[in-house]
Amino acid sequence: MGTLTSQTRTIHRQEDEAGLDVRVESALPPRLAVGRGNALVVWGSCFHRRQRIRELRVGVRGREAPAVAHAMPRPDLFAALHPTLNLPLAAPIERDDDSEEDPLLMSYRSGFWAITPFEPIDEPTSADLFVTARLEDGASAGTSVGQIELAPGPLQGAIATRNDGASEPLVGICMATYNPPVDLFRRQVESIRSQTHANWICVVSDDDSAPARFAEMQRILDGDPRFVVSRSPCRLGYYHNFERALSLTPPSAAYVTLADQDDRWHPEKLEALLRHLGDANLVYSDARIVDRDGRLLSNTYWSRRRNNYVNLASLLVANTVTGAASLFRRELLELVLPFPPRHGSPYHDHWLALVALASGRIDYVDRPLYDYVQHQDAAIGHARANAAGPRPSGGMGRLRRLVREPRSTWAAWQGIYFWEVCRGLQFATVLERRCGDRMSPRKRRAVRLFVDSEHSPRGMAWLCLRRARRLAGRNETLGAERALLRGIAWRWAVGLMARRGLLAGGFYGDASVPPRPTEPGTGPVTRHVGTRRG
Repeated sequence: MGTLTSQTRTIHRQEDEAGLDVRVESALPPRLAVGRGNALVVWGSCFHRRQRIRELRVGVRGREAPAVAHAMPRPDLFAALHPTLNLPLAAPIERDDDSEEDPLLMSYRSGFWAITPFEPIDEPTSADLFVTARLEDGASAGTSVGQIELAPGPLQGAIATRNDGASEPLVGICMATYNPPVDLFRRQVESIRSQTHANWICVVSDDDSAPARFAEMQRILDGDPRFVVSRSPCRLGYYHNFERALSLTPPSAAYVTLADQDDRWHPEKLEALLRHLGDANLVYSDARIVDRDGRLLSNTYWSRRRNNYVNLASLLVANTVTGAASLFRRELLELVLPFPPRHGSPYHDHWLALVALASGRIDYVDRPLYDYVQHQDAAIGHARANAAGPRPSGGMGRLRRLVREPRSTWAAWQGIYFWEVCRGLQFATVLERRCGDRMSPRKRRAVRLFVDSEHSPRGMAWLCLRRARRLAGRNETLGAERALLRGIAWRWAVGLMARRGLLAGGFYGDASVPPRPTEPGTGPVTRHVGTRRG
C-alpha cells in the first residue's frame, strides 16, 4: 500500500492487477469496538482504468455493503492525474489521454462514500476492510484498503467498588472534564455531595487537562473516596470522553447518570429522577438556565422549542434530551456502548437518547432539577440548542442568496450533507443493528424512512412533509428537516452533474469531502477515536 499526501489529508491507495484504483481518504481507526454492531463512515475515490463501475460495495471482506454513493465527480483527483489536460467548462469527458494511471479519464467520476457496518463478534479479531466493484461487463474487482483490529466491546475497564449493606441503590455518576473553570467545578462537586440520595459514586474521566488545572481538580476531590478520577492519556474530545466515562461505570451501580463539569445540581436531583423512572429506560428533567454567577436567565430549558421524548423520528432529526438532566438503567449501557465512531459533531446525549427510546420508553420530570450554567467556555449552550434557523424568506429569497453567494451556499449544503446527513445515516445504521429486535413497527418504520430520505423519493417526501409539523406547534426539531433537505439536494445535484459529464473542475461539480468540523468548545481533536488504548 502506498500513500499520497495532500495539503489536507493522507490518502491510502491500493491498486489491483485488474485495474481498480482505490484511495481511502477517511481516517481508519486502528482499533474499533463493535459491541452489538457498529458502523464507520468511509470515503475516498475508486475507479477502474478500463471500465465504468456499476456498483461499489465497502466493508469487511465477504460482508461488504453497498456504498451510499459512488461515481461522484472528483475534479481534484482528475486534475492531479491529468495536469496537462484542460477541458472547457461543461465539456463531456470522452477523450483519451496519455496518463498511464487513468488512460480513459475514468478518475473524474470516482468519488464514493459508504456507511460500513460491523457485525457483533465474540473475541478480538483483525478484519480486512475491502472495496469491491462490479464492472460494466459483469465482472468484479476488489482490493483490501486496510486492516482494523476489532474488539467485542469497550476497551476501558469498569471501576470496582463495594456496595455492602446499602439500603439505597447505587447510582454511578459519570462526569467528563476538560480544563474546567475551578470555581464552577468546585460548586458542581459540592452540589453532588449535597444530594439527598446518598448512595452514589462519581467517576471523573478527565480529557488530558492541563497539569495545573488537573492538580486543582485533585485538590478539590482529595479525601472523598466517592470520587474516582481517571485521566485519559490523550485528547479525546467531549463525545468520546463521555463514552470513556460511561465505560468506567462500576458493575454494582444499578443506575447511571451524567454530569457536566460546571453545572449545579439541586439537592433532590438524584432522588427525584429515581422516583420518576418507573418502567422507563431513561428519565430526564427540565433545567433552570443561569449565567456563571448564578443569575437566572430562564426558568425552563424549553423557552424556544417544544420538548420531545416520544417521537423517534423527531429525535433522529434533532435531539431534545440533555445528558446532564438524565438518569437511566445500567443495562442500557449494553446497547449504548461503544459509541459509533465520531463523524462530524455528534453528541453523546443524542446517541444515548436514541438508544433509550428505540429500545423502550423515555419519561420526563416537568420541573428543573439542576442549574444549567451558560458561559463562554460551554461546549454547547442553551441559546444555541434552542436557536431556530434563519427566518424563511421564500423561494425567491433563497434563490437570490444562491445567485449572490453561490460558493458559500453550495459549500454550506455540501458540509450539511457530509457531516450531518451522513452522521444521521451512521446513527440509524447502528441503531437498527443494536435495537432492531426491540423496536416497535412504528419505530422501525421511522428509522427506515430516515435512511431512505437520502436516496429515495418516498423518503425525501416524508422529510418534506415533516416540515409541516411546525404549523401544528410541533417545533421540537426547530426546522432541522430543511437543513437536511438542502444537504440531500446538494448530493443529488452534484450526482446529476457527474452523470452528464459536466464541469471537470469548479466548485459546483466537486464531491470531495469538506474539512472536518472542529468539536464545539474543545478545539481540534488530534485523533479519530473509535476505541482507545489504556
